[in-house]
Amino acid sequence: MMMSDSAQADERPAEPLVPGSSAGQSPQRTLNSADLFQGAREVQIRHEEKTYRLQITRNGKLILIK
Repeated sequence: MMMSDSAQADERPAEPLVPGSSAGQSPQRTLNSADLFQGAREVQIRHEEKTYRLQITRNGKLILIK
């Protein structure tokens, strides 16, 4: 039985493993910027009691501001 492309896509892992990651370490997560920003040009990231801003520049690059 042949599967459609959409059925095959459902079988792929949600978070790919990073090549070269050593045993015992958690696999790195890969986030899509479109999912992270959800249409906004800036998101705030809370890390160790500090807030950082991650922005998309006019040229489509990312900048992290402390």
